[in-house]
Amino acid sequence: MITGFMQLFEKKYVGQVDAVGEQYIRFAVDGAKRMQRLIDDLLTYSRVGATAAEPAPTDAARVLTNVLNNLQRGIEETQAQVTFGDLPTVRADASQLTQLFQNLIGNAIKFRGPAPPRIHVDARRSGDFWTFSVQDNGIGIAPEFHDKIFVLFQRLHPRDKYPGTGIGLAVCKKIVDRHGGRIWVESNVGQGSTFCFTLRAGGE
Repeated sequence: MITGFMQLFEKKYVGQVDAVGEQYIRFAVDGAKRMQRLIDDLLTYSRVGATAAEPAPTDAARVLTNVLNNLQRGIEETQAQVTFGDLPTVRADASQLTQLFQNLIGNAIKFRGPAPPRIHVDARRSGDFWTFSVQDNGIGIAPEFHDKIFVLFQRLHPRDKYPGTGIGLAVCKKIVDRHGGRIWVESNVGQGSTFCFTLRAGGE
């Protein structure tokens, strides 16, 4: 309601108030929109595990293909190139695996360097688990932040440079934890990042 009424106010009265008033309107509309995004992301975080399906044999390659279709606009706008190797069938909630891939690849597109994003997804078998990797050529992450980035609301960059609420990677961790795996990052500033996570093998 706040967002809707502020947008109506902005549409009707901009031009009828002075510059300071117009600035206040923009601040209010922007704040309401950010509040809505934060609420939406918190709901997404809270639903992990609450409304999730039981893990079942899931084709990771098919899930990733759907994710790339969902991200097609961002891929085209940034001239990103996303490649992937032979991906296995794992025991997972397909909708949550979709969200996991989408968050990680979406971040790789967002936190890009001067060159177009180059992202590669792969997997290797490790006993009863598959270890997935999402590698990019982006801005990288300093080692001292490798654990902090998975904590709720942790942001490493100003909002005006990289928009977001700081919840995406916390959602990824919660999804992987629910599946009995683990997630981590290998990265250095200016050298890209490789996000790795494990999921239980199954369905072969």
